[in-house]
Amino acid sequence: MDRKHNPNLTENAKVLRKNMTKEERHLWYDFLRTYPIRFLRQKIIDNFIVDFYCHDARLIIKLDGSQHYSYEGLLKDKIRNEKIESRNLTVIRIPNNEIFENFDGVCEYIDAIVKKSLHR
Repeated sequence: MDRKHNPNLTENAKVLRKNMTKEERHLWYDFLRTYPIRFLRQKIIDNFIVDFYCHDARLIIKLDGSQHYSYEGLLKDKIRNEKIESRNLTVIRIPNNEIFENFDGVCEYIDAIVKKSLHR
């Protein structure tokens, strides 16, 4: 199997960590940063940088803006998900607007997915 980490993306990942979107900041600082199971931000998996990654739950969280709902965006996401899921990782996608419109529900959803993953 090919390398899990592409070192050419390290600088990009650092920049993205420093310049998170407002939705990423809200989810990170108000939930994931202090979640009892460790999450990482802007983790490199293959040739992709994922928004949030939990090794213990084998879970990736992607926050999706409007560009992800175009034909091209949906196609790119499908290819990315297939590649990542071939590593026995689960990808969940959360629309950006849900972060501000239903934050408690998003947190409950993530918590349920993590707990389910840990019980497998």
